[in-house]
Amino acid sequence: EFFYLNSIIPDKLSFMQIECAGETFTEPFDIYLDNNLIIPVGGGKDSVVTLELLSHQFDTLALIMNPRGASLYTAEVAGFARDRIIEINRTIDPLLLELNKQDFLNGHTPFSALLAFQCLLASTLTGRRHIALSNESSANEATIVDTQINHQYSKSIAFEADFRWYAARYISPDFNYFSFLRPLNELQIGRLFGGFHAYFDVFKSCNVGSKTDSWCGHCPKCLFAFIILSPFISRIRMVKIFGKDMFAVEELWPFLRQLSGLDDIKPFECVGTVDEVNSALHIILAGWGEEELPVLLLRYTESSSLAHNQAELSQNLLNEFNEDHFLQDDFLSILKEAI
Repeated sequence: EFFYLNSIIPDKLSFMQIECAGETFTEPFDIYLDNNLIIPVGGGKDSVVTLELLSHQFDTLALIMNPRGASLYTAEVAGFARDRIIEINRTIDPLLLELNKQDFLNGHTPFSALLAFQCLLASTLTGRRHIALSNESSANEATIVDTQINHQYSKSIAFEADFRWYAARYISPDFNYFSFLRPLNELQIGRLFGGFHAYFDVFKSCNVGSKTDSWCGHCPKCLFAFIILSPFISRIRMVKIFGKDMFAVEELWPFLRQLSGLDDIKPFECVGTVDEVNSALHIILAGWGEEELPVLLLRYTESSSLAHNQAELSQNLLNEFNEDHFLQDDFLSILKEAI
């Protein structure tokens, strides 16, 4: 993503060399962790689903990095007192901000990779073996068609596999870092979240509005969340959650084109697959009735041959179960029962 957005053609062999000046370790350690659980909570719908399905069945601590309203409120709604929340705070080195002012190239922080290492530290300090992330199968889809450029790489199964190998090989084989929602897609997660009404007024997934704990209502992530949840939550309730009918905001049409595959590049955001977006839109349109369509749905029906031809794909997505995951049998049975 960094290379693509900055128009750099890298020489992978000579681009960067990493040298370690301190002591190195070549063998893993025995840490002796128990079978209890840590669930990282970001305040969005995905971590809510994981909290609801797992925290009532396992001794669980929530982990929140840089706590904000949505993450704290969702943990609170899930029944977590403050003494059951691990809080980690990170700050940006002022030098980085200064370099940005000097027009040095700026990249996207692989937040989930950073979080993975922080989780190992929290696991060691609390003696808990299982670290249950909430990354779905949809994160595996490339942001740009027919490439390996993926904004969500550190949420992908490829990263998860590599990180698990690295942790077991060089740190400790006692950790169990995995994504509980990996077998599911965004449409299935949206359906599950639609049943957890207590969280509707507190969850947030918007990066732009994170500092004000709000949905900005103008970014592709807000639009994607509105699309993927609309088949399972009433239109009136959705408007209340987001503060507006996102389908009536004409300026979002370029984002809808990207999300639905009318353009070849998806937004560089944590959003679902093209198939999931089109399937969700199909379900929405199929149940719309006689009322006039808002501008985005109208333009979508006029522009996309998929607008009224997604019934089979929608049903397949709602029924699928991706077998490329690292869930143990006890976690697997809980997830299968939920869907």
